[in-house]
Amino acid sequence: MKKVLIFILLFFSLTSSFVQAQNTPAPLYRDPITDGAADPCLVYNPFEEAWWMLYTQRRANVETADVAFCYGNEIGIAYSEDNGKTWRYRGTLDLEFEKGKNTFWAPDIVLHNGVYHMFVSYIRGVGNHWAGAATMMHYTSKNLWDWKCEGPAKLPKEDIIDATLIKMPNGKWRMWYKWDSKSLFADSKDLFTWQGDTTPAVSDEPHEGAKAFRFKDTYWFITDEWGGMAVYQSDDLINWKKQEGRILDRPSKRTDDTPNGAHGDVVVTGDNAYIFYFTHPGRTSHMGGEPDKNGNIPYEQRRSSIQAAELDVVDGKLIVKDRDQPFSIYLPNN
Repeated sequence: MKKVLIFILLFFSLTSSFVQAQNTPAPLYRDPITDGAADPCLVYNPFEEAWWMLYTQRRANVETADVAFCYGNEIGIAYSEDNGKTWRYRGTLDLEFEKGKNTFWAPDIVLHNGVYHMFVSYIRGVGNHWAGAATMMHYTSKNLWDWKCEGPAKLPKEDIIDATLIKMPNGKWRMWYKWDSKSLFADSKDLFTWQGDTTPAVSDEPHEGAKAFRFKDTYWFITDEWGGMAVYQSDDLINWKKQEGRILDRPSKRTDDTPNGAHGDVVVTGDNAYIFYFTHPGRTSHMGGEPDKNGNIPYEQRRSSIQAAELDVVDGKLIVKDRDQPFSIYLPNN
């Protein structure tokens, strides 16, 4: 009888551990309103004691011509009250500062002297095709819900998108942004006044959706090359060495985790790091999406999903751990 009890306890212990290890769903999140979540950006909301995921809310479930579903977007909010394991839709941010229906893409948020600063790509109006001059708009907030538009960020170039920011050892902020499929950068003490030139930080391959972060005593810079993400490494945030190969350039066996990972965010918590990215699971390649006879890209090729994976550094290289193996996310409340 004693052996039977030990076996039962061992069975339930192993089962519990297995279930716990599998508690990161795939996909991690699908927008329940438009089914077009893309370009995630994560921030902890201390006022609600929850993690927030802000993202481009593409209008994937709307039948429109060509890529119009990528315009007229708001910035969506998903929230997690269980340290990043599961996510629910919360709504959108009210960012309109002029009349009409306009377009917001790819936010990035930092906290500076008790104030949240958001830099988000803005295009006036809605188009059917890829077009329209983009502006990097600057917003501030003290509660993450109510945002004041501070106007365009005064950067060396115009028609720019996809900001990523990091605080440097000297206390200044550095912003990288996409211009002409290259990553340029500028520095600021207060996030209002920027100084920089037009020398690209990295320009060897066309890209967008860059993310800069520090992990395991090294600065990393990842860029979306539309077929996976390139990885660069630096000790000084100036000189970048490109790592051989790409990460997230292949599908996994998880639901919706194909054909590759695109434009994401990275959250570092001590010795752990997680990358959050989006996929086009109905496409055979990320740049796919062929219009039908009506000029509309089919819904299956429009929709997008948010996924998450673990990062690690092995032999000096940034890697994504095996996504086919179960893992658990833990984002601390801080």
